Amino acid sequence: MKPLLISTTFASLIATSVFAAGTPAAGFIENWDGDADGVITMAEIAEKRENIFVTFDENGDGILTADEYIAFDEVRAADQANEARGTSAGGHGKAAVGMTLGFNDIDGNGAVSVAEFNDRSLAWFSLLDRNGDGVVTSADFGRW
Repeated sequence: MKPLLISTTFASLIATSVFAAGTPAAGFIENWDGDADGVITMAEIAEKRENIFVTFDENGDGILTADEYIAFDEVRAADQANEARGTSAGGHGKAAVGMTLGFNDIDGNGAVSVAEFNDRSLAWFSLLDRNGDGVVTSADFGRW
C-alpha cells in the first residue's frame, strides 16, 4: 500500500510541473496550493507536510528513520530532476532545503519525529515567503 501511495503522491507532483513551464516554481506552487488559488498559505504547507510525513513513515511509528529518509530523499530527487526539466525553478533550492533531514532534525539524532517535522513548517514557510507578505506565490521565486 505504501509504495502505491508514494508513487501516486509524487506522480502528481511530477505531472503538474510539465504543465507549468515558464513560471518560476510553478510546479511547486501547483503541488502545494491545496485550493488551487495560486497562493500557498501556512495552513496548506502544514497540511501537505503532514501528509508527506505519513506517506514516508513506513512503519507508522511517528519517526522518519535514516532509512525512511533515504527513500524520501530518492523520491524528492527524482521529482526535482523532473521539475528542473519542465519548469523555470529559480529560487527552488529553498523549497528543497525545507524537506531535508538536516533542516528537520532539530535534535540532531539522525531521525525526524512528526513533532520535529511539524515544528519546522513555519520556519520553512518563512524561508519560502521571500517578500514577507504572508503567502507563497511564484513572486517569491525566481530572480529579484
